[in-house]
Amino acid sequence: MAMPFFAPGEDPGANFPDLLRRIGQTASTPLGTYDAEALGVPHATTCVALRYEGGVVMAGDRRATAGNLIAHRTMEKVVPADRHSGVAIAGSAGPAMEMVRLFQLQLEHYEKVEGSAISLEGKANQLSAMVRGNLQAAMMGMVVVPIFAGYDLLRSTGRLWGFDATGGRYEERDYVATGSGSLHAGTVVKVGFRADLDRNDAIDLAARALWEAADADSATGGPDALRGIYPVVATIDVDGWTRLDDAELADRYGRIVAEVDGRNPTP
Repeated sequence: MAMPFFAPGEDPGANFPDLLRRIGQTASTPLGTYDAEALGVPHATTCVALRYEGGVVMAGDRRATAGNLIAHRTMEKVVPADRHSGVAIAGSAGPAMEMVRLFQLQLEHYEKVEGSAISLEGKANQLSAMVRGNLQAAMMGMVVVPIFAGYDLLRSTGRLWGFDATGGRYEERDYVATGSGSLHAGTVVKVGFRADLDRNDAIDLAARALWEAADADSATGGPDALRGIYPVVATIDVDGWTRLDDAELADRYGRIVAEVDGRNPTP
């Protein structure tokens, strides 16, 4: 095969995929890319986190989707990283779950080697590096965008961080949302947030945010009373990670249903 030559202004430079296209060697799938949805890769969807007086609340729906199909109904997207911190995941489910498991292992290993836990901000930095390490996969559609939150024992307050696909980490003052329903969930939290929220009100606000996200976004799963499936909701305070049980969530969502039904009476 002869070396291709290009006229001035037509040289593709260092863009190798563009060079292949110019000489008629374009593959059906561009170099280094693929369609994650076409492969049926499950994606996690909506998670939120917000601060309250004394800690943080983290919540995530249970649905994972593959294109227009429901891949899983009971995925757990909000998990403890260690006793005083947690991670909520959105994006490609496989890489996200692997990242969380490795993150948990690294925090445990550090504590065993050093004899003390890494600082909360140090944990956020470590997770940021792991998200950045996934950038090549993210460029091919396997994006992982987590939320990290926890109780800072040094500052005696709850803190939370959002991330982007390049590993950028951004500490949020009051709340953060991620996933396909994040616009709707984040709007609900923004409207309902108050600086003096207590634990009970913060849990109700997080539950309401996921309800409204599920109502507007088909990829976000709402509470499923028939199957007994409810979002994962947990609080982190000075005493550590506490997950709410399904019976309590059923009661809270029952009140939301009654409120919504009361606003829309049947004629």
